[in-house]
Amino acid sequence: MSGIWYYMERDMIKWLRGRIAVVSLLVMPAAWLIFVGLALPVTFTGNYLDFITPGILVMTILASSLQGGALLMFDRILGFLNKFLALPTPRESILFGKILFITLRGLIQSTVIFLVSILIGATILSPFQYGMVYLILVLFGILFSGLATTLALYVEDHDSYGAVNTMISMPLFFTSSALMPYSVMPAWLRTIASVNPLSFAIDAIRAVEAGQVPLMQVVLLAALCIVVIALCMQVFRRMTV
Repeated sequence: MSGIWYYMERDMIKWLRGRIAVVSLLVMPAAWLIFVGLALPVTFTGNYLDFITPGILVMTILASSLQGGALLMFDRILGFLNKFLALPTPRESILFGKILFITLRGLIQSTVIFLVSILIGATILSPFQYGMVYLILVLFGILFSGLATTLALYVEDHDSYGAVNTMISMPLFFTSSALMPYSVMPAWLRTIASVNPLSFAIDAIRAVEAGQVPLMQVVLLAALCIVVIALCMQVFRRMTV
């Protein structure tokens, strides 16, 4: 466990020292929240800010997770990964440390977005509801940080990873339920959105906002996390032998 914490702490210190990187990941979700949440005229809801906030929170976690996968790629390219593998700590500590850091970073950024949404008029939830929202974000963060970290093992350079990042993030976001409810979607988009993992997290947060406990979505996200982490461990062991 100490090894996991060490690798997480290393990446956290490095991230906090890069002030531009800290701020840059907040610009896009904050812009979406302010300019789309407040300015876009819609007829399917009386408070579009409350509707879109869950989507922006999940988008923040997604962007942080996909960008975080590059950390392992840089460690591999710069030779740090080989040095870490030579240490006596279990090699899985490297993988879990990366996933822990990426998830924590996403939660920090989501907290800032949460505060911005409240300042511009979003509904304030109860402590239990906030706890449920963070549980959903943690599960979603673990899911996609695991996928991103595994993907980084196969990509050879930063440009290629950036292209893959964009190819994954944009279609996932725009084919989810982030911007509109299923009832106003075209039939083909409704079918895609219903199986989109972003929609699972977004719908779960909206259910929490409505005073429900989204047990099915939480269990589904947890099951996906278990499958993805098990797959990540297998790939990481094979790639680092």
